[in-house]
Amino acid sequence: MRLPRKHSMTRRDEFARVRTTGQAKAGRFVILSTLPEPALVGIRTGFITTKRSAKKAHDRNLLRRRFRSMIQLHAPGFADMNRYVVTIARPGAAAATYAELEADWLRQAKRLGLFGPQPSRP
Repeated sequence: MRLPRKHSMTRRDEFARVRTTGQAKAGRFVILSTLPEPALVGIRTGFITTKRSAKKAHDRNLLRRRFRSMIQLHAPGFADMNRYVVTIARPGAAAATYAELEADWLRQAKRLGLFGPQPSRP
């Protein structure tokens, strides 16, 4: 399934607002930022892959495809769908496997509380 264009962040002011007023958690390979927005209908995502994260355009495109796949797979489980989510690739992300990237992304998403409260263990 393809991530529809209406779920993509394209304007610079959206990215800046998430950065200044949202929450962010940094992992080994990704920085995940989020900002709840009640006026949104659904999730809006953005991906930042700079030359510091991967020198070759091919690798930056691969990172964006992997991040898009993670959003498609895990976003339906978010507790609140009306939010902005920005994923920033850190240096070394291009050398990581998909499983490593996904584990790091999920760890940061749980730290930000995107999946809601976790049930307590007995």
